[in-house]
Amino acid sequence: MEVASSTVNAQWLEKVGLSPGAQVYWNLPPAALIEEAIKNGEGVLAESGALMCDTGTFQGRTPQDKFTVKDNETSHTVWWGPVNFPFTPEKFETLYNKVIQSLKGKKVYIRDTYAVASPAYRLNVRVVNTLAWHNLFCYNLFLRPTKEERTNFLPDFTIINVPEFYANPATDGTRQANFAIINFTKRIILIGGTGYAGEMKKGIFTVLNYLLPQHHHILSMHCSANVGKKGDTAIFFGLSGTGKTTLSADPHRGLIGDDEHGWSEEGIFNFEGGCYAKTVGLTREKEPQIFDAITFGAILENTRFFEGTRTVDYNNTRVTENTRTAYPIHHICNAVTPSVGRAPKNIFFLTCDAYGVLPPIARLNKGQAMYHFISGYTAKVAGTEVGVTEPQTVFSACFGVAFLPLHPTKYATMLGEKITANKVNVWLVNTGWVGGPYGVGRRVKLAYTRAMITAALAGDLDRTTYEKHAIFGIAIPQSCPEVPEELLIPSNTWQDKKAYYAQANKLAQAFIENFEKYADFADDETLAGSPKVTG
Repeated sequence: MEVASSTVNAQWLEKVGLSPGAQVYWNLPPAALIEEAIKNGEGVLAESGALMCDTGTFQGRTPQDKFTVKDNETSHTVWWGPVNFPFTPEKFETLYNKVIQSLKGKKVYIRDTYAVASPAYRLNVRVVNTLAWHNLFCYNLFLRPTKEERTNFLPDFTIINVPEFYANPATDGTRQANFAIINFTKRIILIGGTGYAGEMKKGIFTVLNYLLPQHHHILSMHCSANVGKKGDTAIFFGLSGTGKTTLSADPHRGLIGDDEHGWSEEGIFNFEGGCYAKTVGLTREKEPQIFDAITFGAILENTRFFEGTRTVDYNNTRVTENTRTAYPIHHICNAVTPSVGRAPKNIFFLTCDAYGVLPPIARLNKGQAMYHFISGYTAKVAGTEVGVTEPQTVFSACFGVAFLPLHPTKYATMLGEKITANKVNVWLVNTGWVGGPYGVGRRVKLAYTRAMITAALAGDLDRTTYEKHAIFGIAIPQSCPEVPEELLIPSNTWQDKKAYYAQANKLAQAFIENFEKYADFADDETLAGSPKVTG
C-alpha cells in the first residue's frame, strides 16, 4: 500500500480539504480492496471468486440528477437543455464543502488512475471513495499507471464519491438527494446519494466528450471496438441491450474495448482499462469470454445466488434487470495491449428493433450514416422495465445522448468527415425482431448476427446484390453466407405484408418527428438520409 505521507500527496489532501492525518488508504491492490469490502460488509465472494455487491436504492444512472457547473468555461460551449442541466458555482462550492466535511473521521480510499490509452491525450484521474468496492471498480474500469508513474502523480480531474452523503434539494440546488456534478473549471466530479458505480465511469466519459472534440479535434464515441488478425479495426455503436459488448467480444478478433473510444488522425484508442457488461441471462454457451472473465478481482452488481449456494443465478432479476459485471480488460484472453487500433474500415450501428421493421443488416451511405448516428434508435421490450407493457421507441443521439456536453451535430459532423477520409463501410444491424413485432415475430439468432458481421468484415457482402428498402432507403444484401436468404428482407418474413408496411411507416414517422429538433443544424446530405413515409 502506498501511504499519503509524501509531500505531494499531503499537499493535495490539504488542497482538497482532507486532513493529511485522515484515515486514507492509497492505491490498495485489488486483493486488499476485496478484503476491505468484505470486512466493511459491502459485499460477499461468489463461487467464481468475484465480489458481489449491491448498489442500494439506485441500480442505474439517474440522468436528471447529473449537473454541469455553468460558469465562464461552460456557459457558451455546453449544449444546455434536455441533457445538460446547469448548476451554479456558488451552490457547487457550498455542497462541495459539505461533502468534504462529511468525510472527517471516515475511511477514505484514494486511487490514481488515468483515462485514454493514447499517451498523447492521457487524462490523469484521482478517485476518492468511501466504499472499497467503488475503489476496486475504478481500478477495473480505468487505466492503471505503473508504480513509477504514480510517483508525484498529479490529477487532471478528481472524482469525489460519497454515496452516504445526501443533499438537501431545498438548500443545495439539486433535484433530489442524489447528485453527480461536473465542474470543468475546478476539474472535479462530485457524486453523492447513490451507490451506482457507473456514475464515475460515465462522468469521466462526459469529461472526455467535452475536452477531446474541442481541444484536439478527436471524435469521442460510445462504442466498442475490436481488431482482426490483419489489423482491420471495427467499431460497434449501440444502446444498452443491442449487443455492443457481446458482439465486440469475438473469440476470433482482439478486443480493443467494450464501451468508450476516441478517433484521432492516428487511429482509434480505448478510453478505459476494463469492461462493464450486463449479465442478465448470461451463460458460458452464449457469451464465453464475458462469463469466464468473472473471476477473482471482478465485481458483480445486484446479482443473486441460487438458494443455499454461492453460484450466481444470472436469470434472477429480483433486484433489477440491469445486473452487471465490472472487470479489468486483461480478464479477456484476447484483449489488445495497448488498447489502440488503426482507423476502422467498418462501423456497425446496432439496434434492437422490437417492431420487426428493420433488416438484420443493411448498408448505409454517408448521409444515412449521419442521420442514423444522430437518431441513435433502439426499442425497449415489454417487461424489461416497470410500466413498459409493449415495445417503446428510444432515440439517443450519437448512441449516448446522456453523455454529450456538446450539440450532437458536432459529433456527427466529425464522424462524417472520418467516414469520407477513411472510406469506411457503415452497416445498420438489427439484433431485434423479424417476422413481426415482439410477441409475434422472433428475435434474430445471435449466430446469424455474428455471421452477418463476419461477412461484412470479410468483404463477402461486397460480392452480392442489394435491394433498396422502400421506406428507409437503406441497401439490404440479398444473400449472406450462413444466413437464410428469407431472413434478410424484412417484409418477406411477415405473413401480412400490408401490416409490415403500416408498421414500417409508423416507425419512419417516429424517426422524422424525433429528428425535428436537430434538423436546423443538419446539412442537406444528412437530411437526405431520412426515411420517407409512403401512402
